[in-house]
Amino acid sequence: MKILIFGLPGSGKTYLAKKLMDHFGVERAEWLNADKIREECDDWDFSQKGRERQLQRMRILAERASSHGRIAVCDFICPLNEYRELFDADYTVWINTIDEGRFEDTNQLFEKPTHFVDYVVTEKRNDIDAEAVIAQLEKEIAKAGRE
Repeated sequence: MKILIFGLPGSGKTYLAKKLMDHFGVERAEWLNADKIREECDDWDFSQKGRERQLQRMRILAERASSHGRIAVCDFICPLNEYRELFDADYTVWINTIDEGRFEDTNQLFEKPTHFVDYVVTEKRNDIDAEAVIAQLEKEIAKAGRE
């Protein structure tokens, strides 16, 4: 299963991803944090090509984890509806807790989702109800296991 947690920088994506990893554990899930992936690749290019390259990296790593029976917990901005469609997550969480992030170019680029959202978090970062997201995810995982 591929879980995409997306939203503006500073909205709480990493906070929620950490909570999900605490719940699922490293035996069951793999955490793919966009900043850590960029750091490992030494690639801080935020041009359109750089963002597309990062999307492909995240997608490939998530598919690899999922193909090995693991839950891929992916937190990254994923700013465009097109990118979210290409990522092809099994479950999406939009962290919609802020109106603007710290990077103006990302604020201008970010598209509010028109589709591909299973859960929307609107609570402020430190108030994110991770347990509600986890409960919904566990239902989805159980449902997927029955299909």
